[in-house]
Amino acid sequence: MAKRLGMLHSQDEAEEIALKALRFLAEDEPRLGRFLSLTGIGPGDLRENAGERHVLSAVLGHLLDDESLLLLFVSNNGLLPEAVGKAHAILGGGRAPGPGDWPT
Repeated sequence: MAKRLGMLHSQDEAEEIALKALRFLAEDEPRLGRFLSLTGIGPGDLRENAGERHVLSAVLGHLLDDESLLLLFVSNNGLLPEAVGKAHAILGGGRAPGPGDWPT
């Protein structure tokens, strides 16, 4: 219930939301493609680093930057948008990685 209200209390809860968000992106090829394109991360790097804080933070940042995508995600997962924002802050927030931030 706490996540629904946007009241996260742990990094584990934040990571759980971020992993759901990653699954949400991965379920739809155009959504995932846009994320990969905007962040500059390759599919292999994403698979290798999917559980890393910086990747999870980038996933949440991506949703926060696209209101329609954010609203679709929270609607599908019984969350409030504030929960995504709080999870993003817990995981380090800041700017989402962009091209050049990923190892080649």
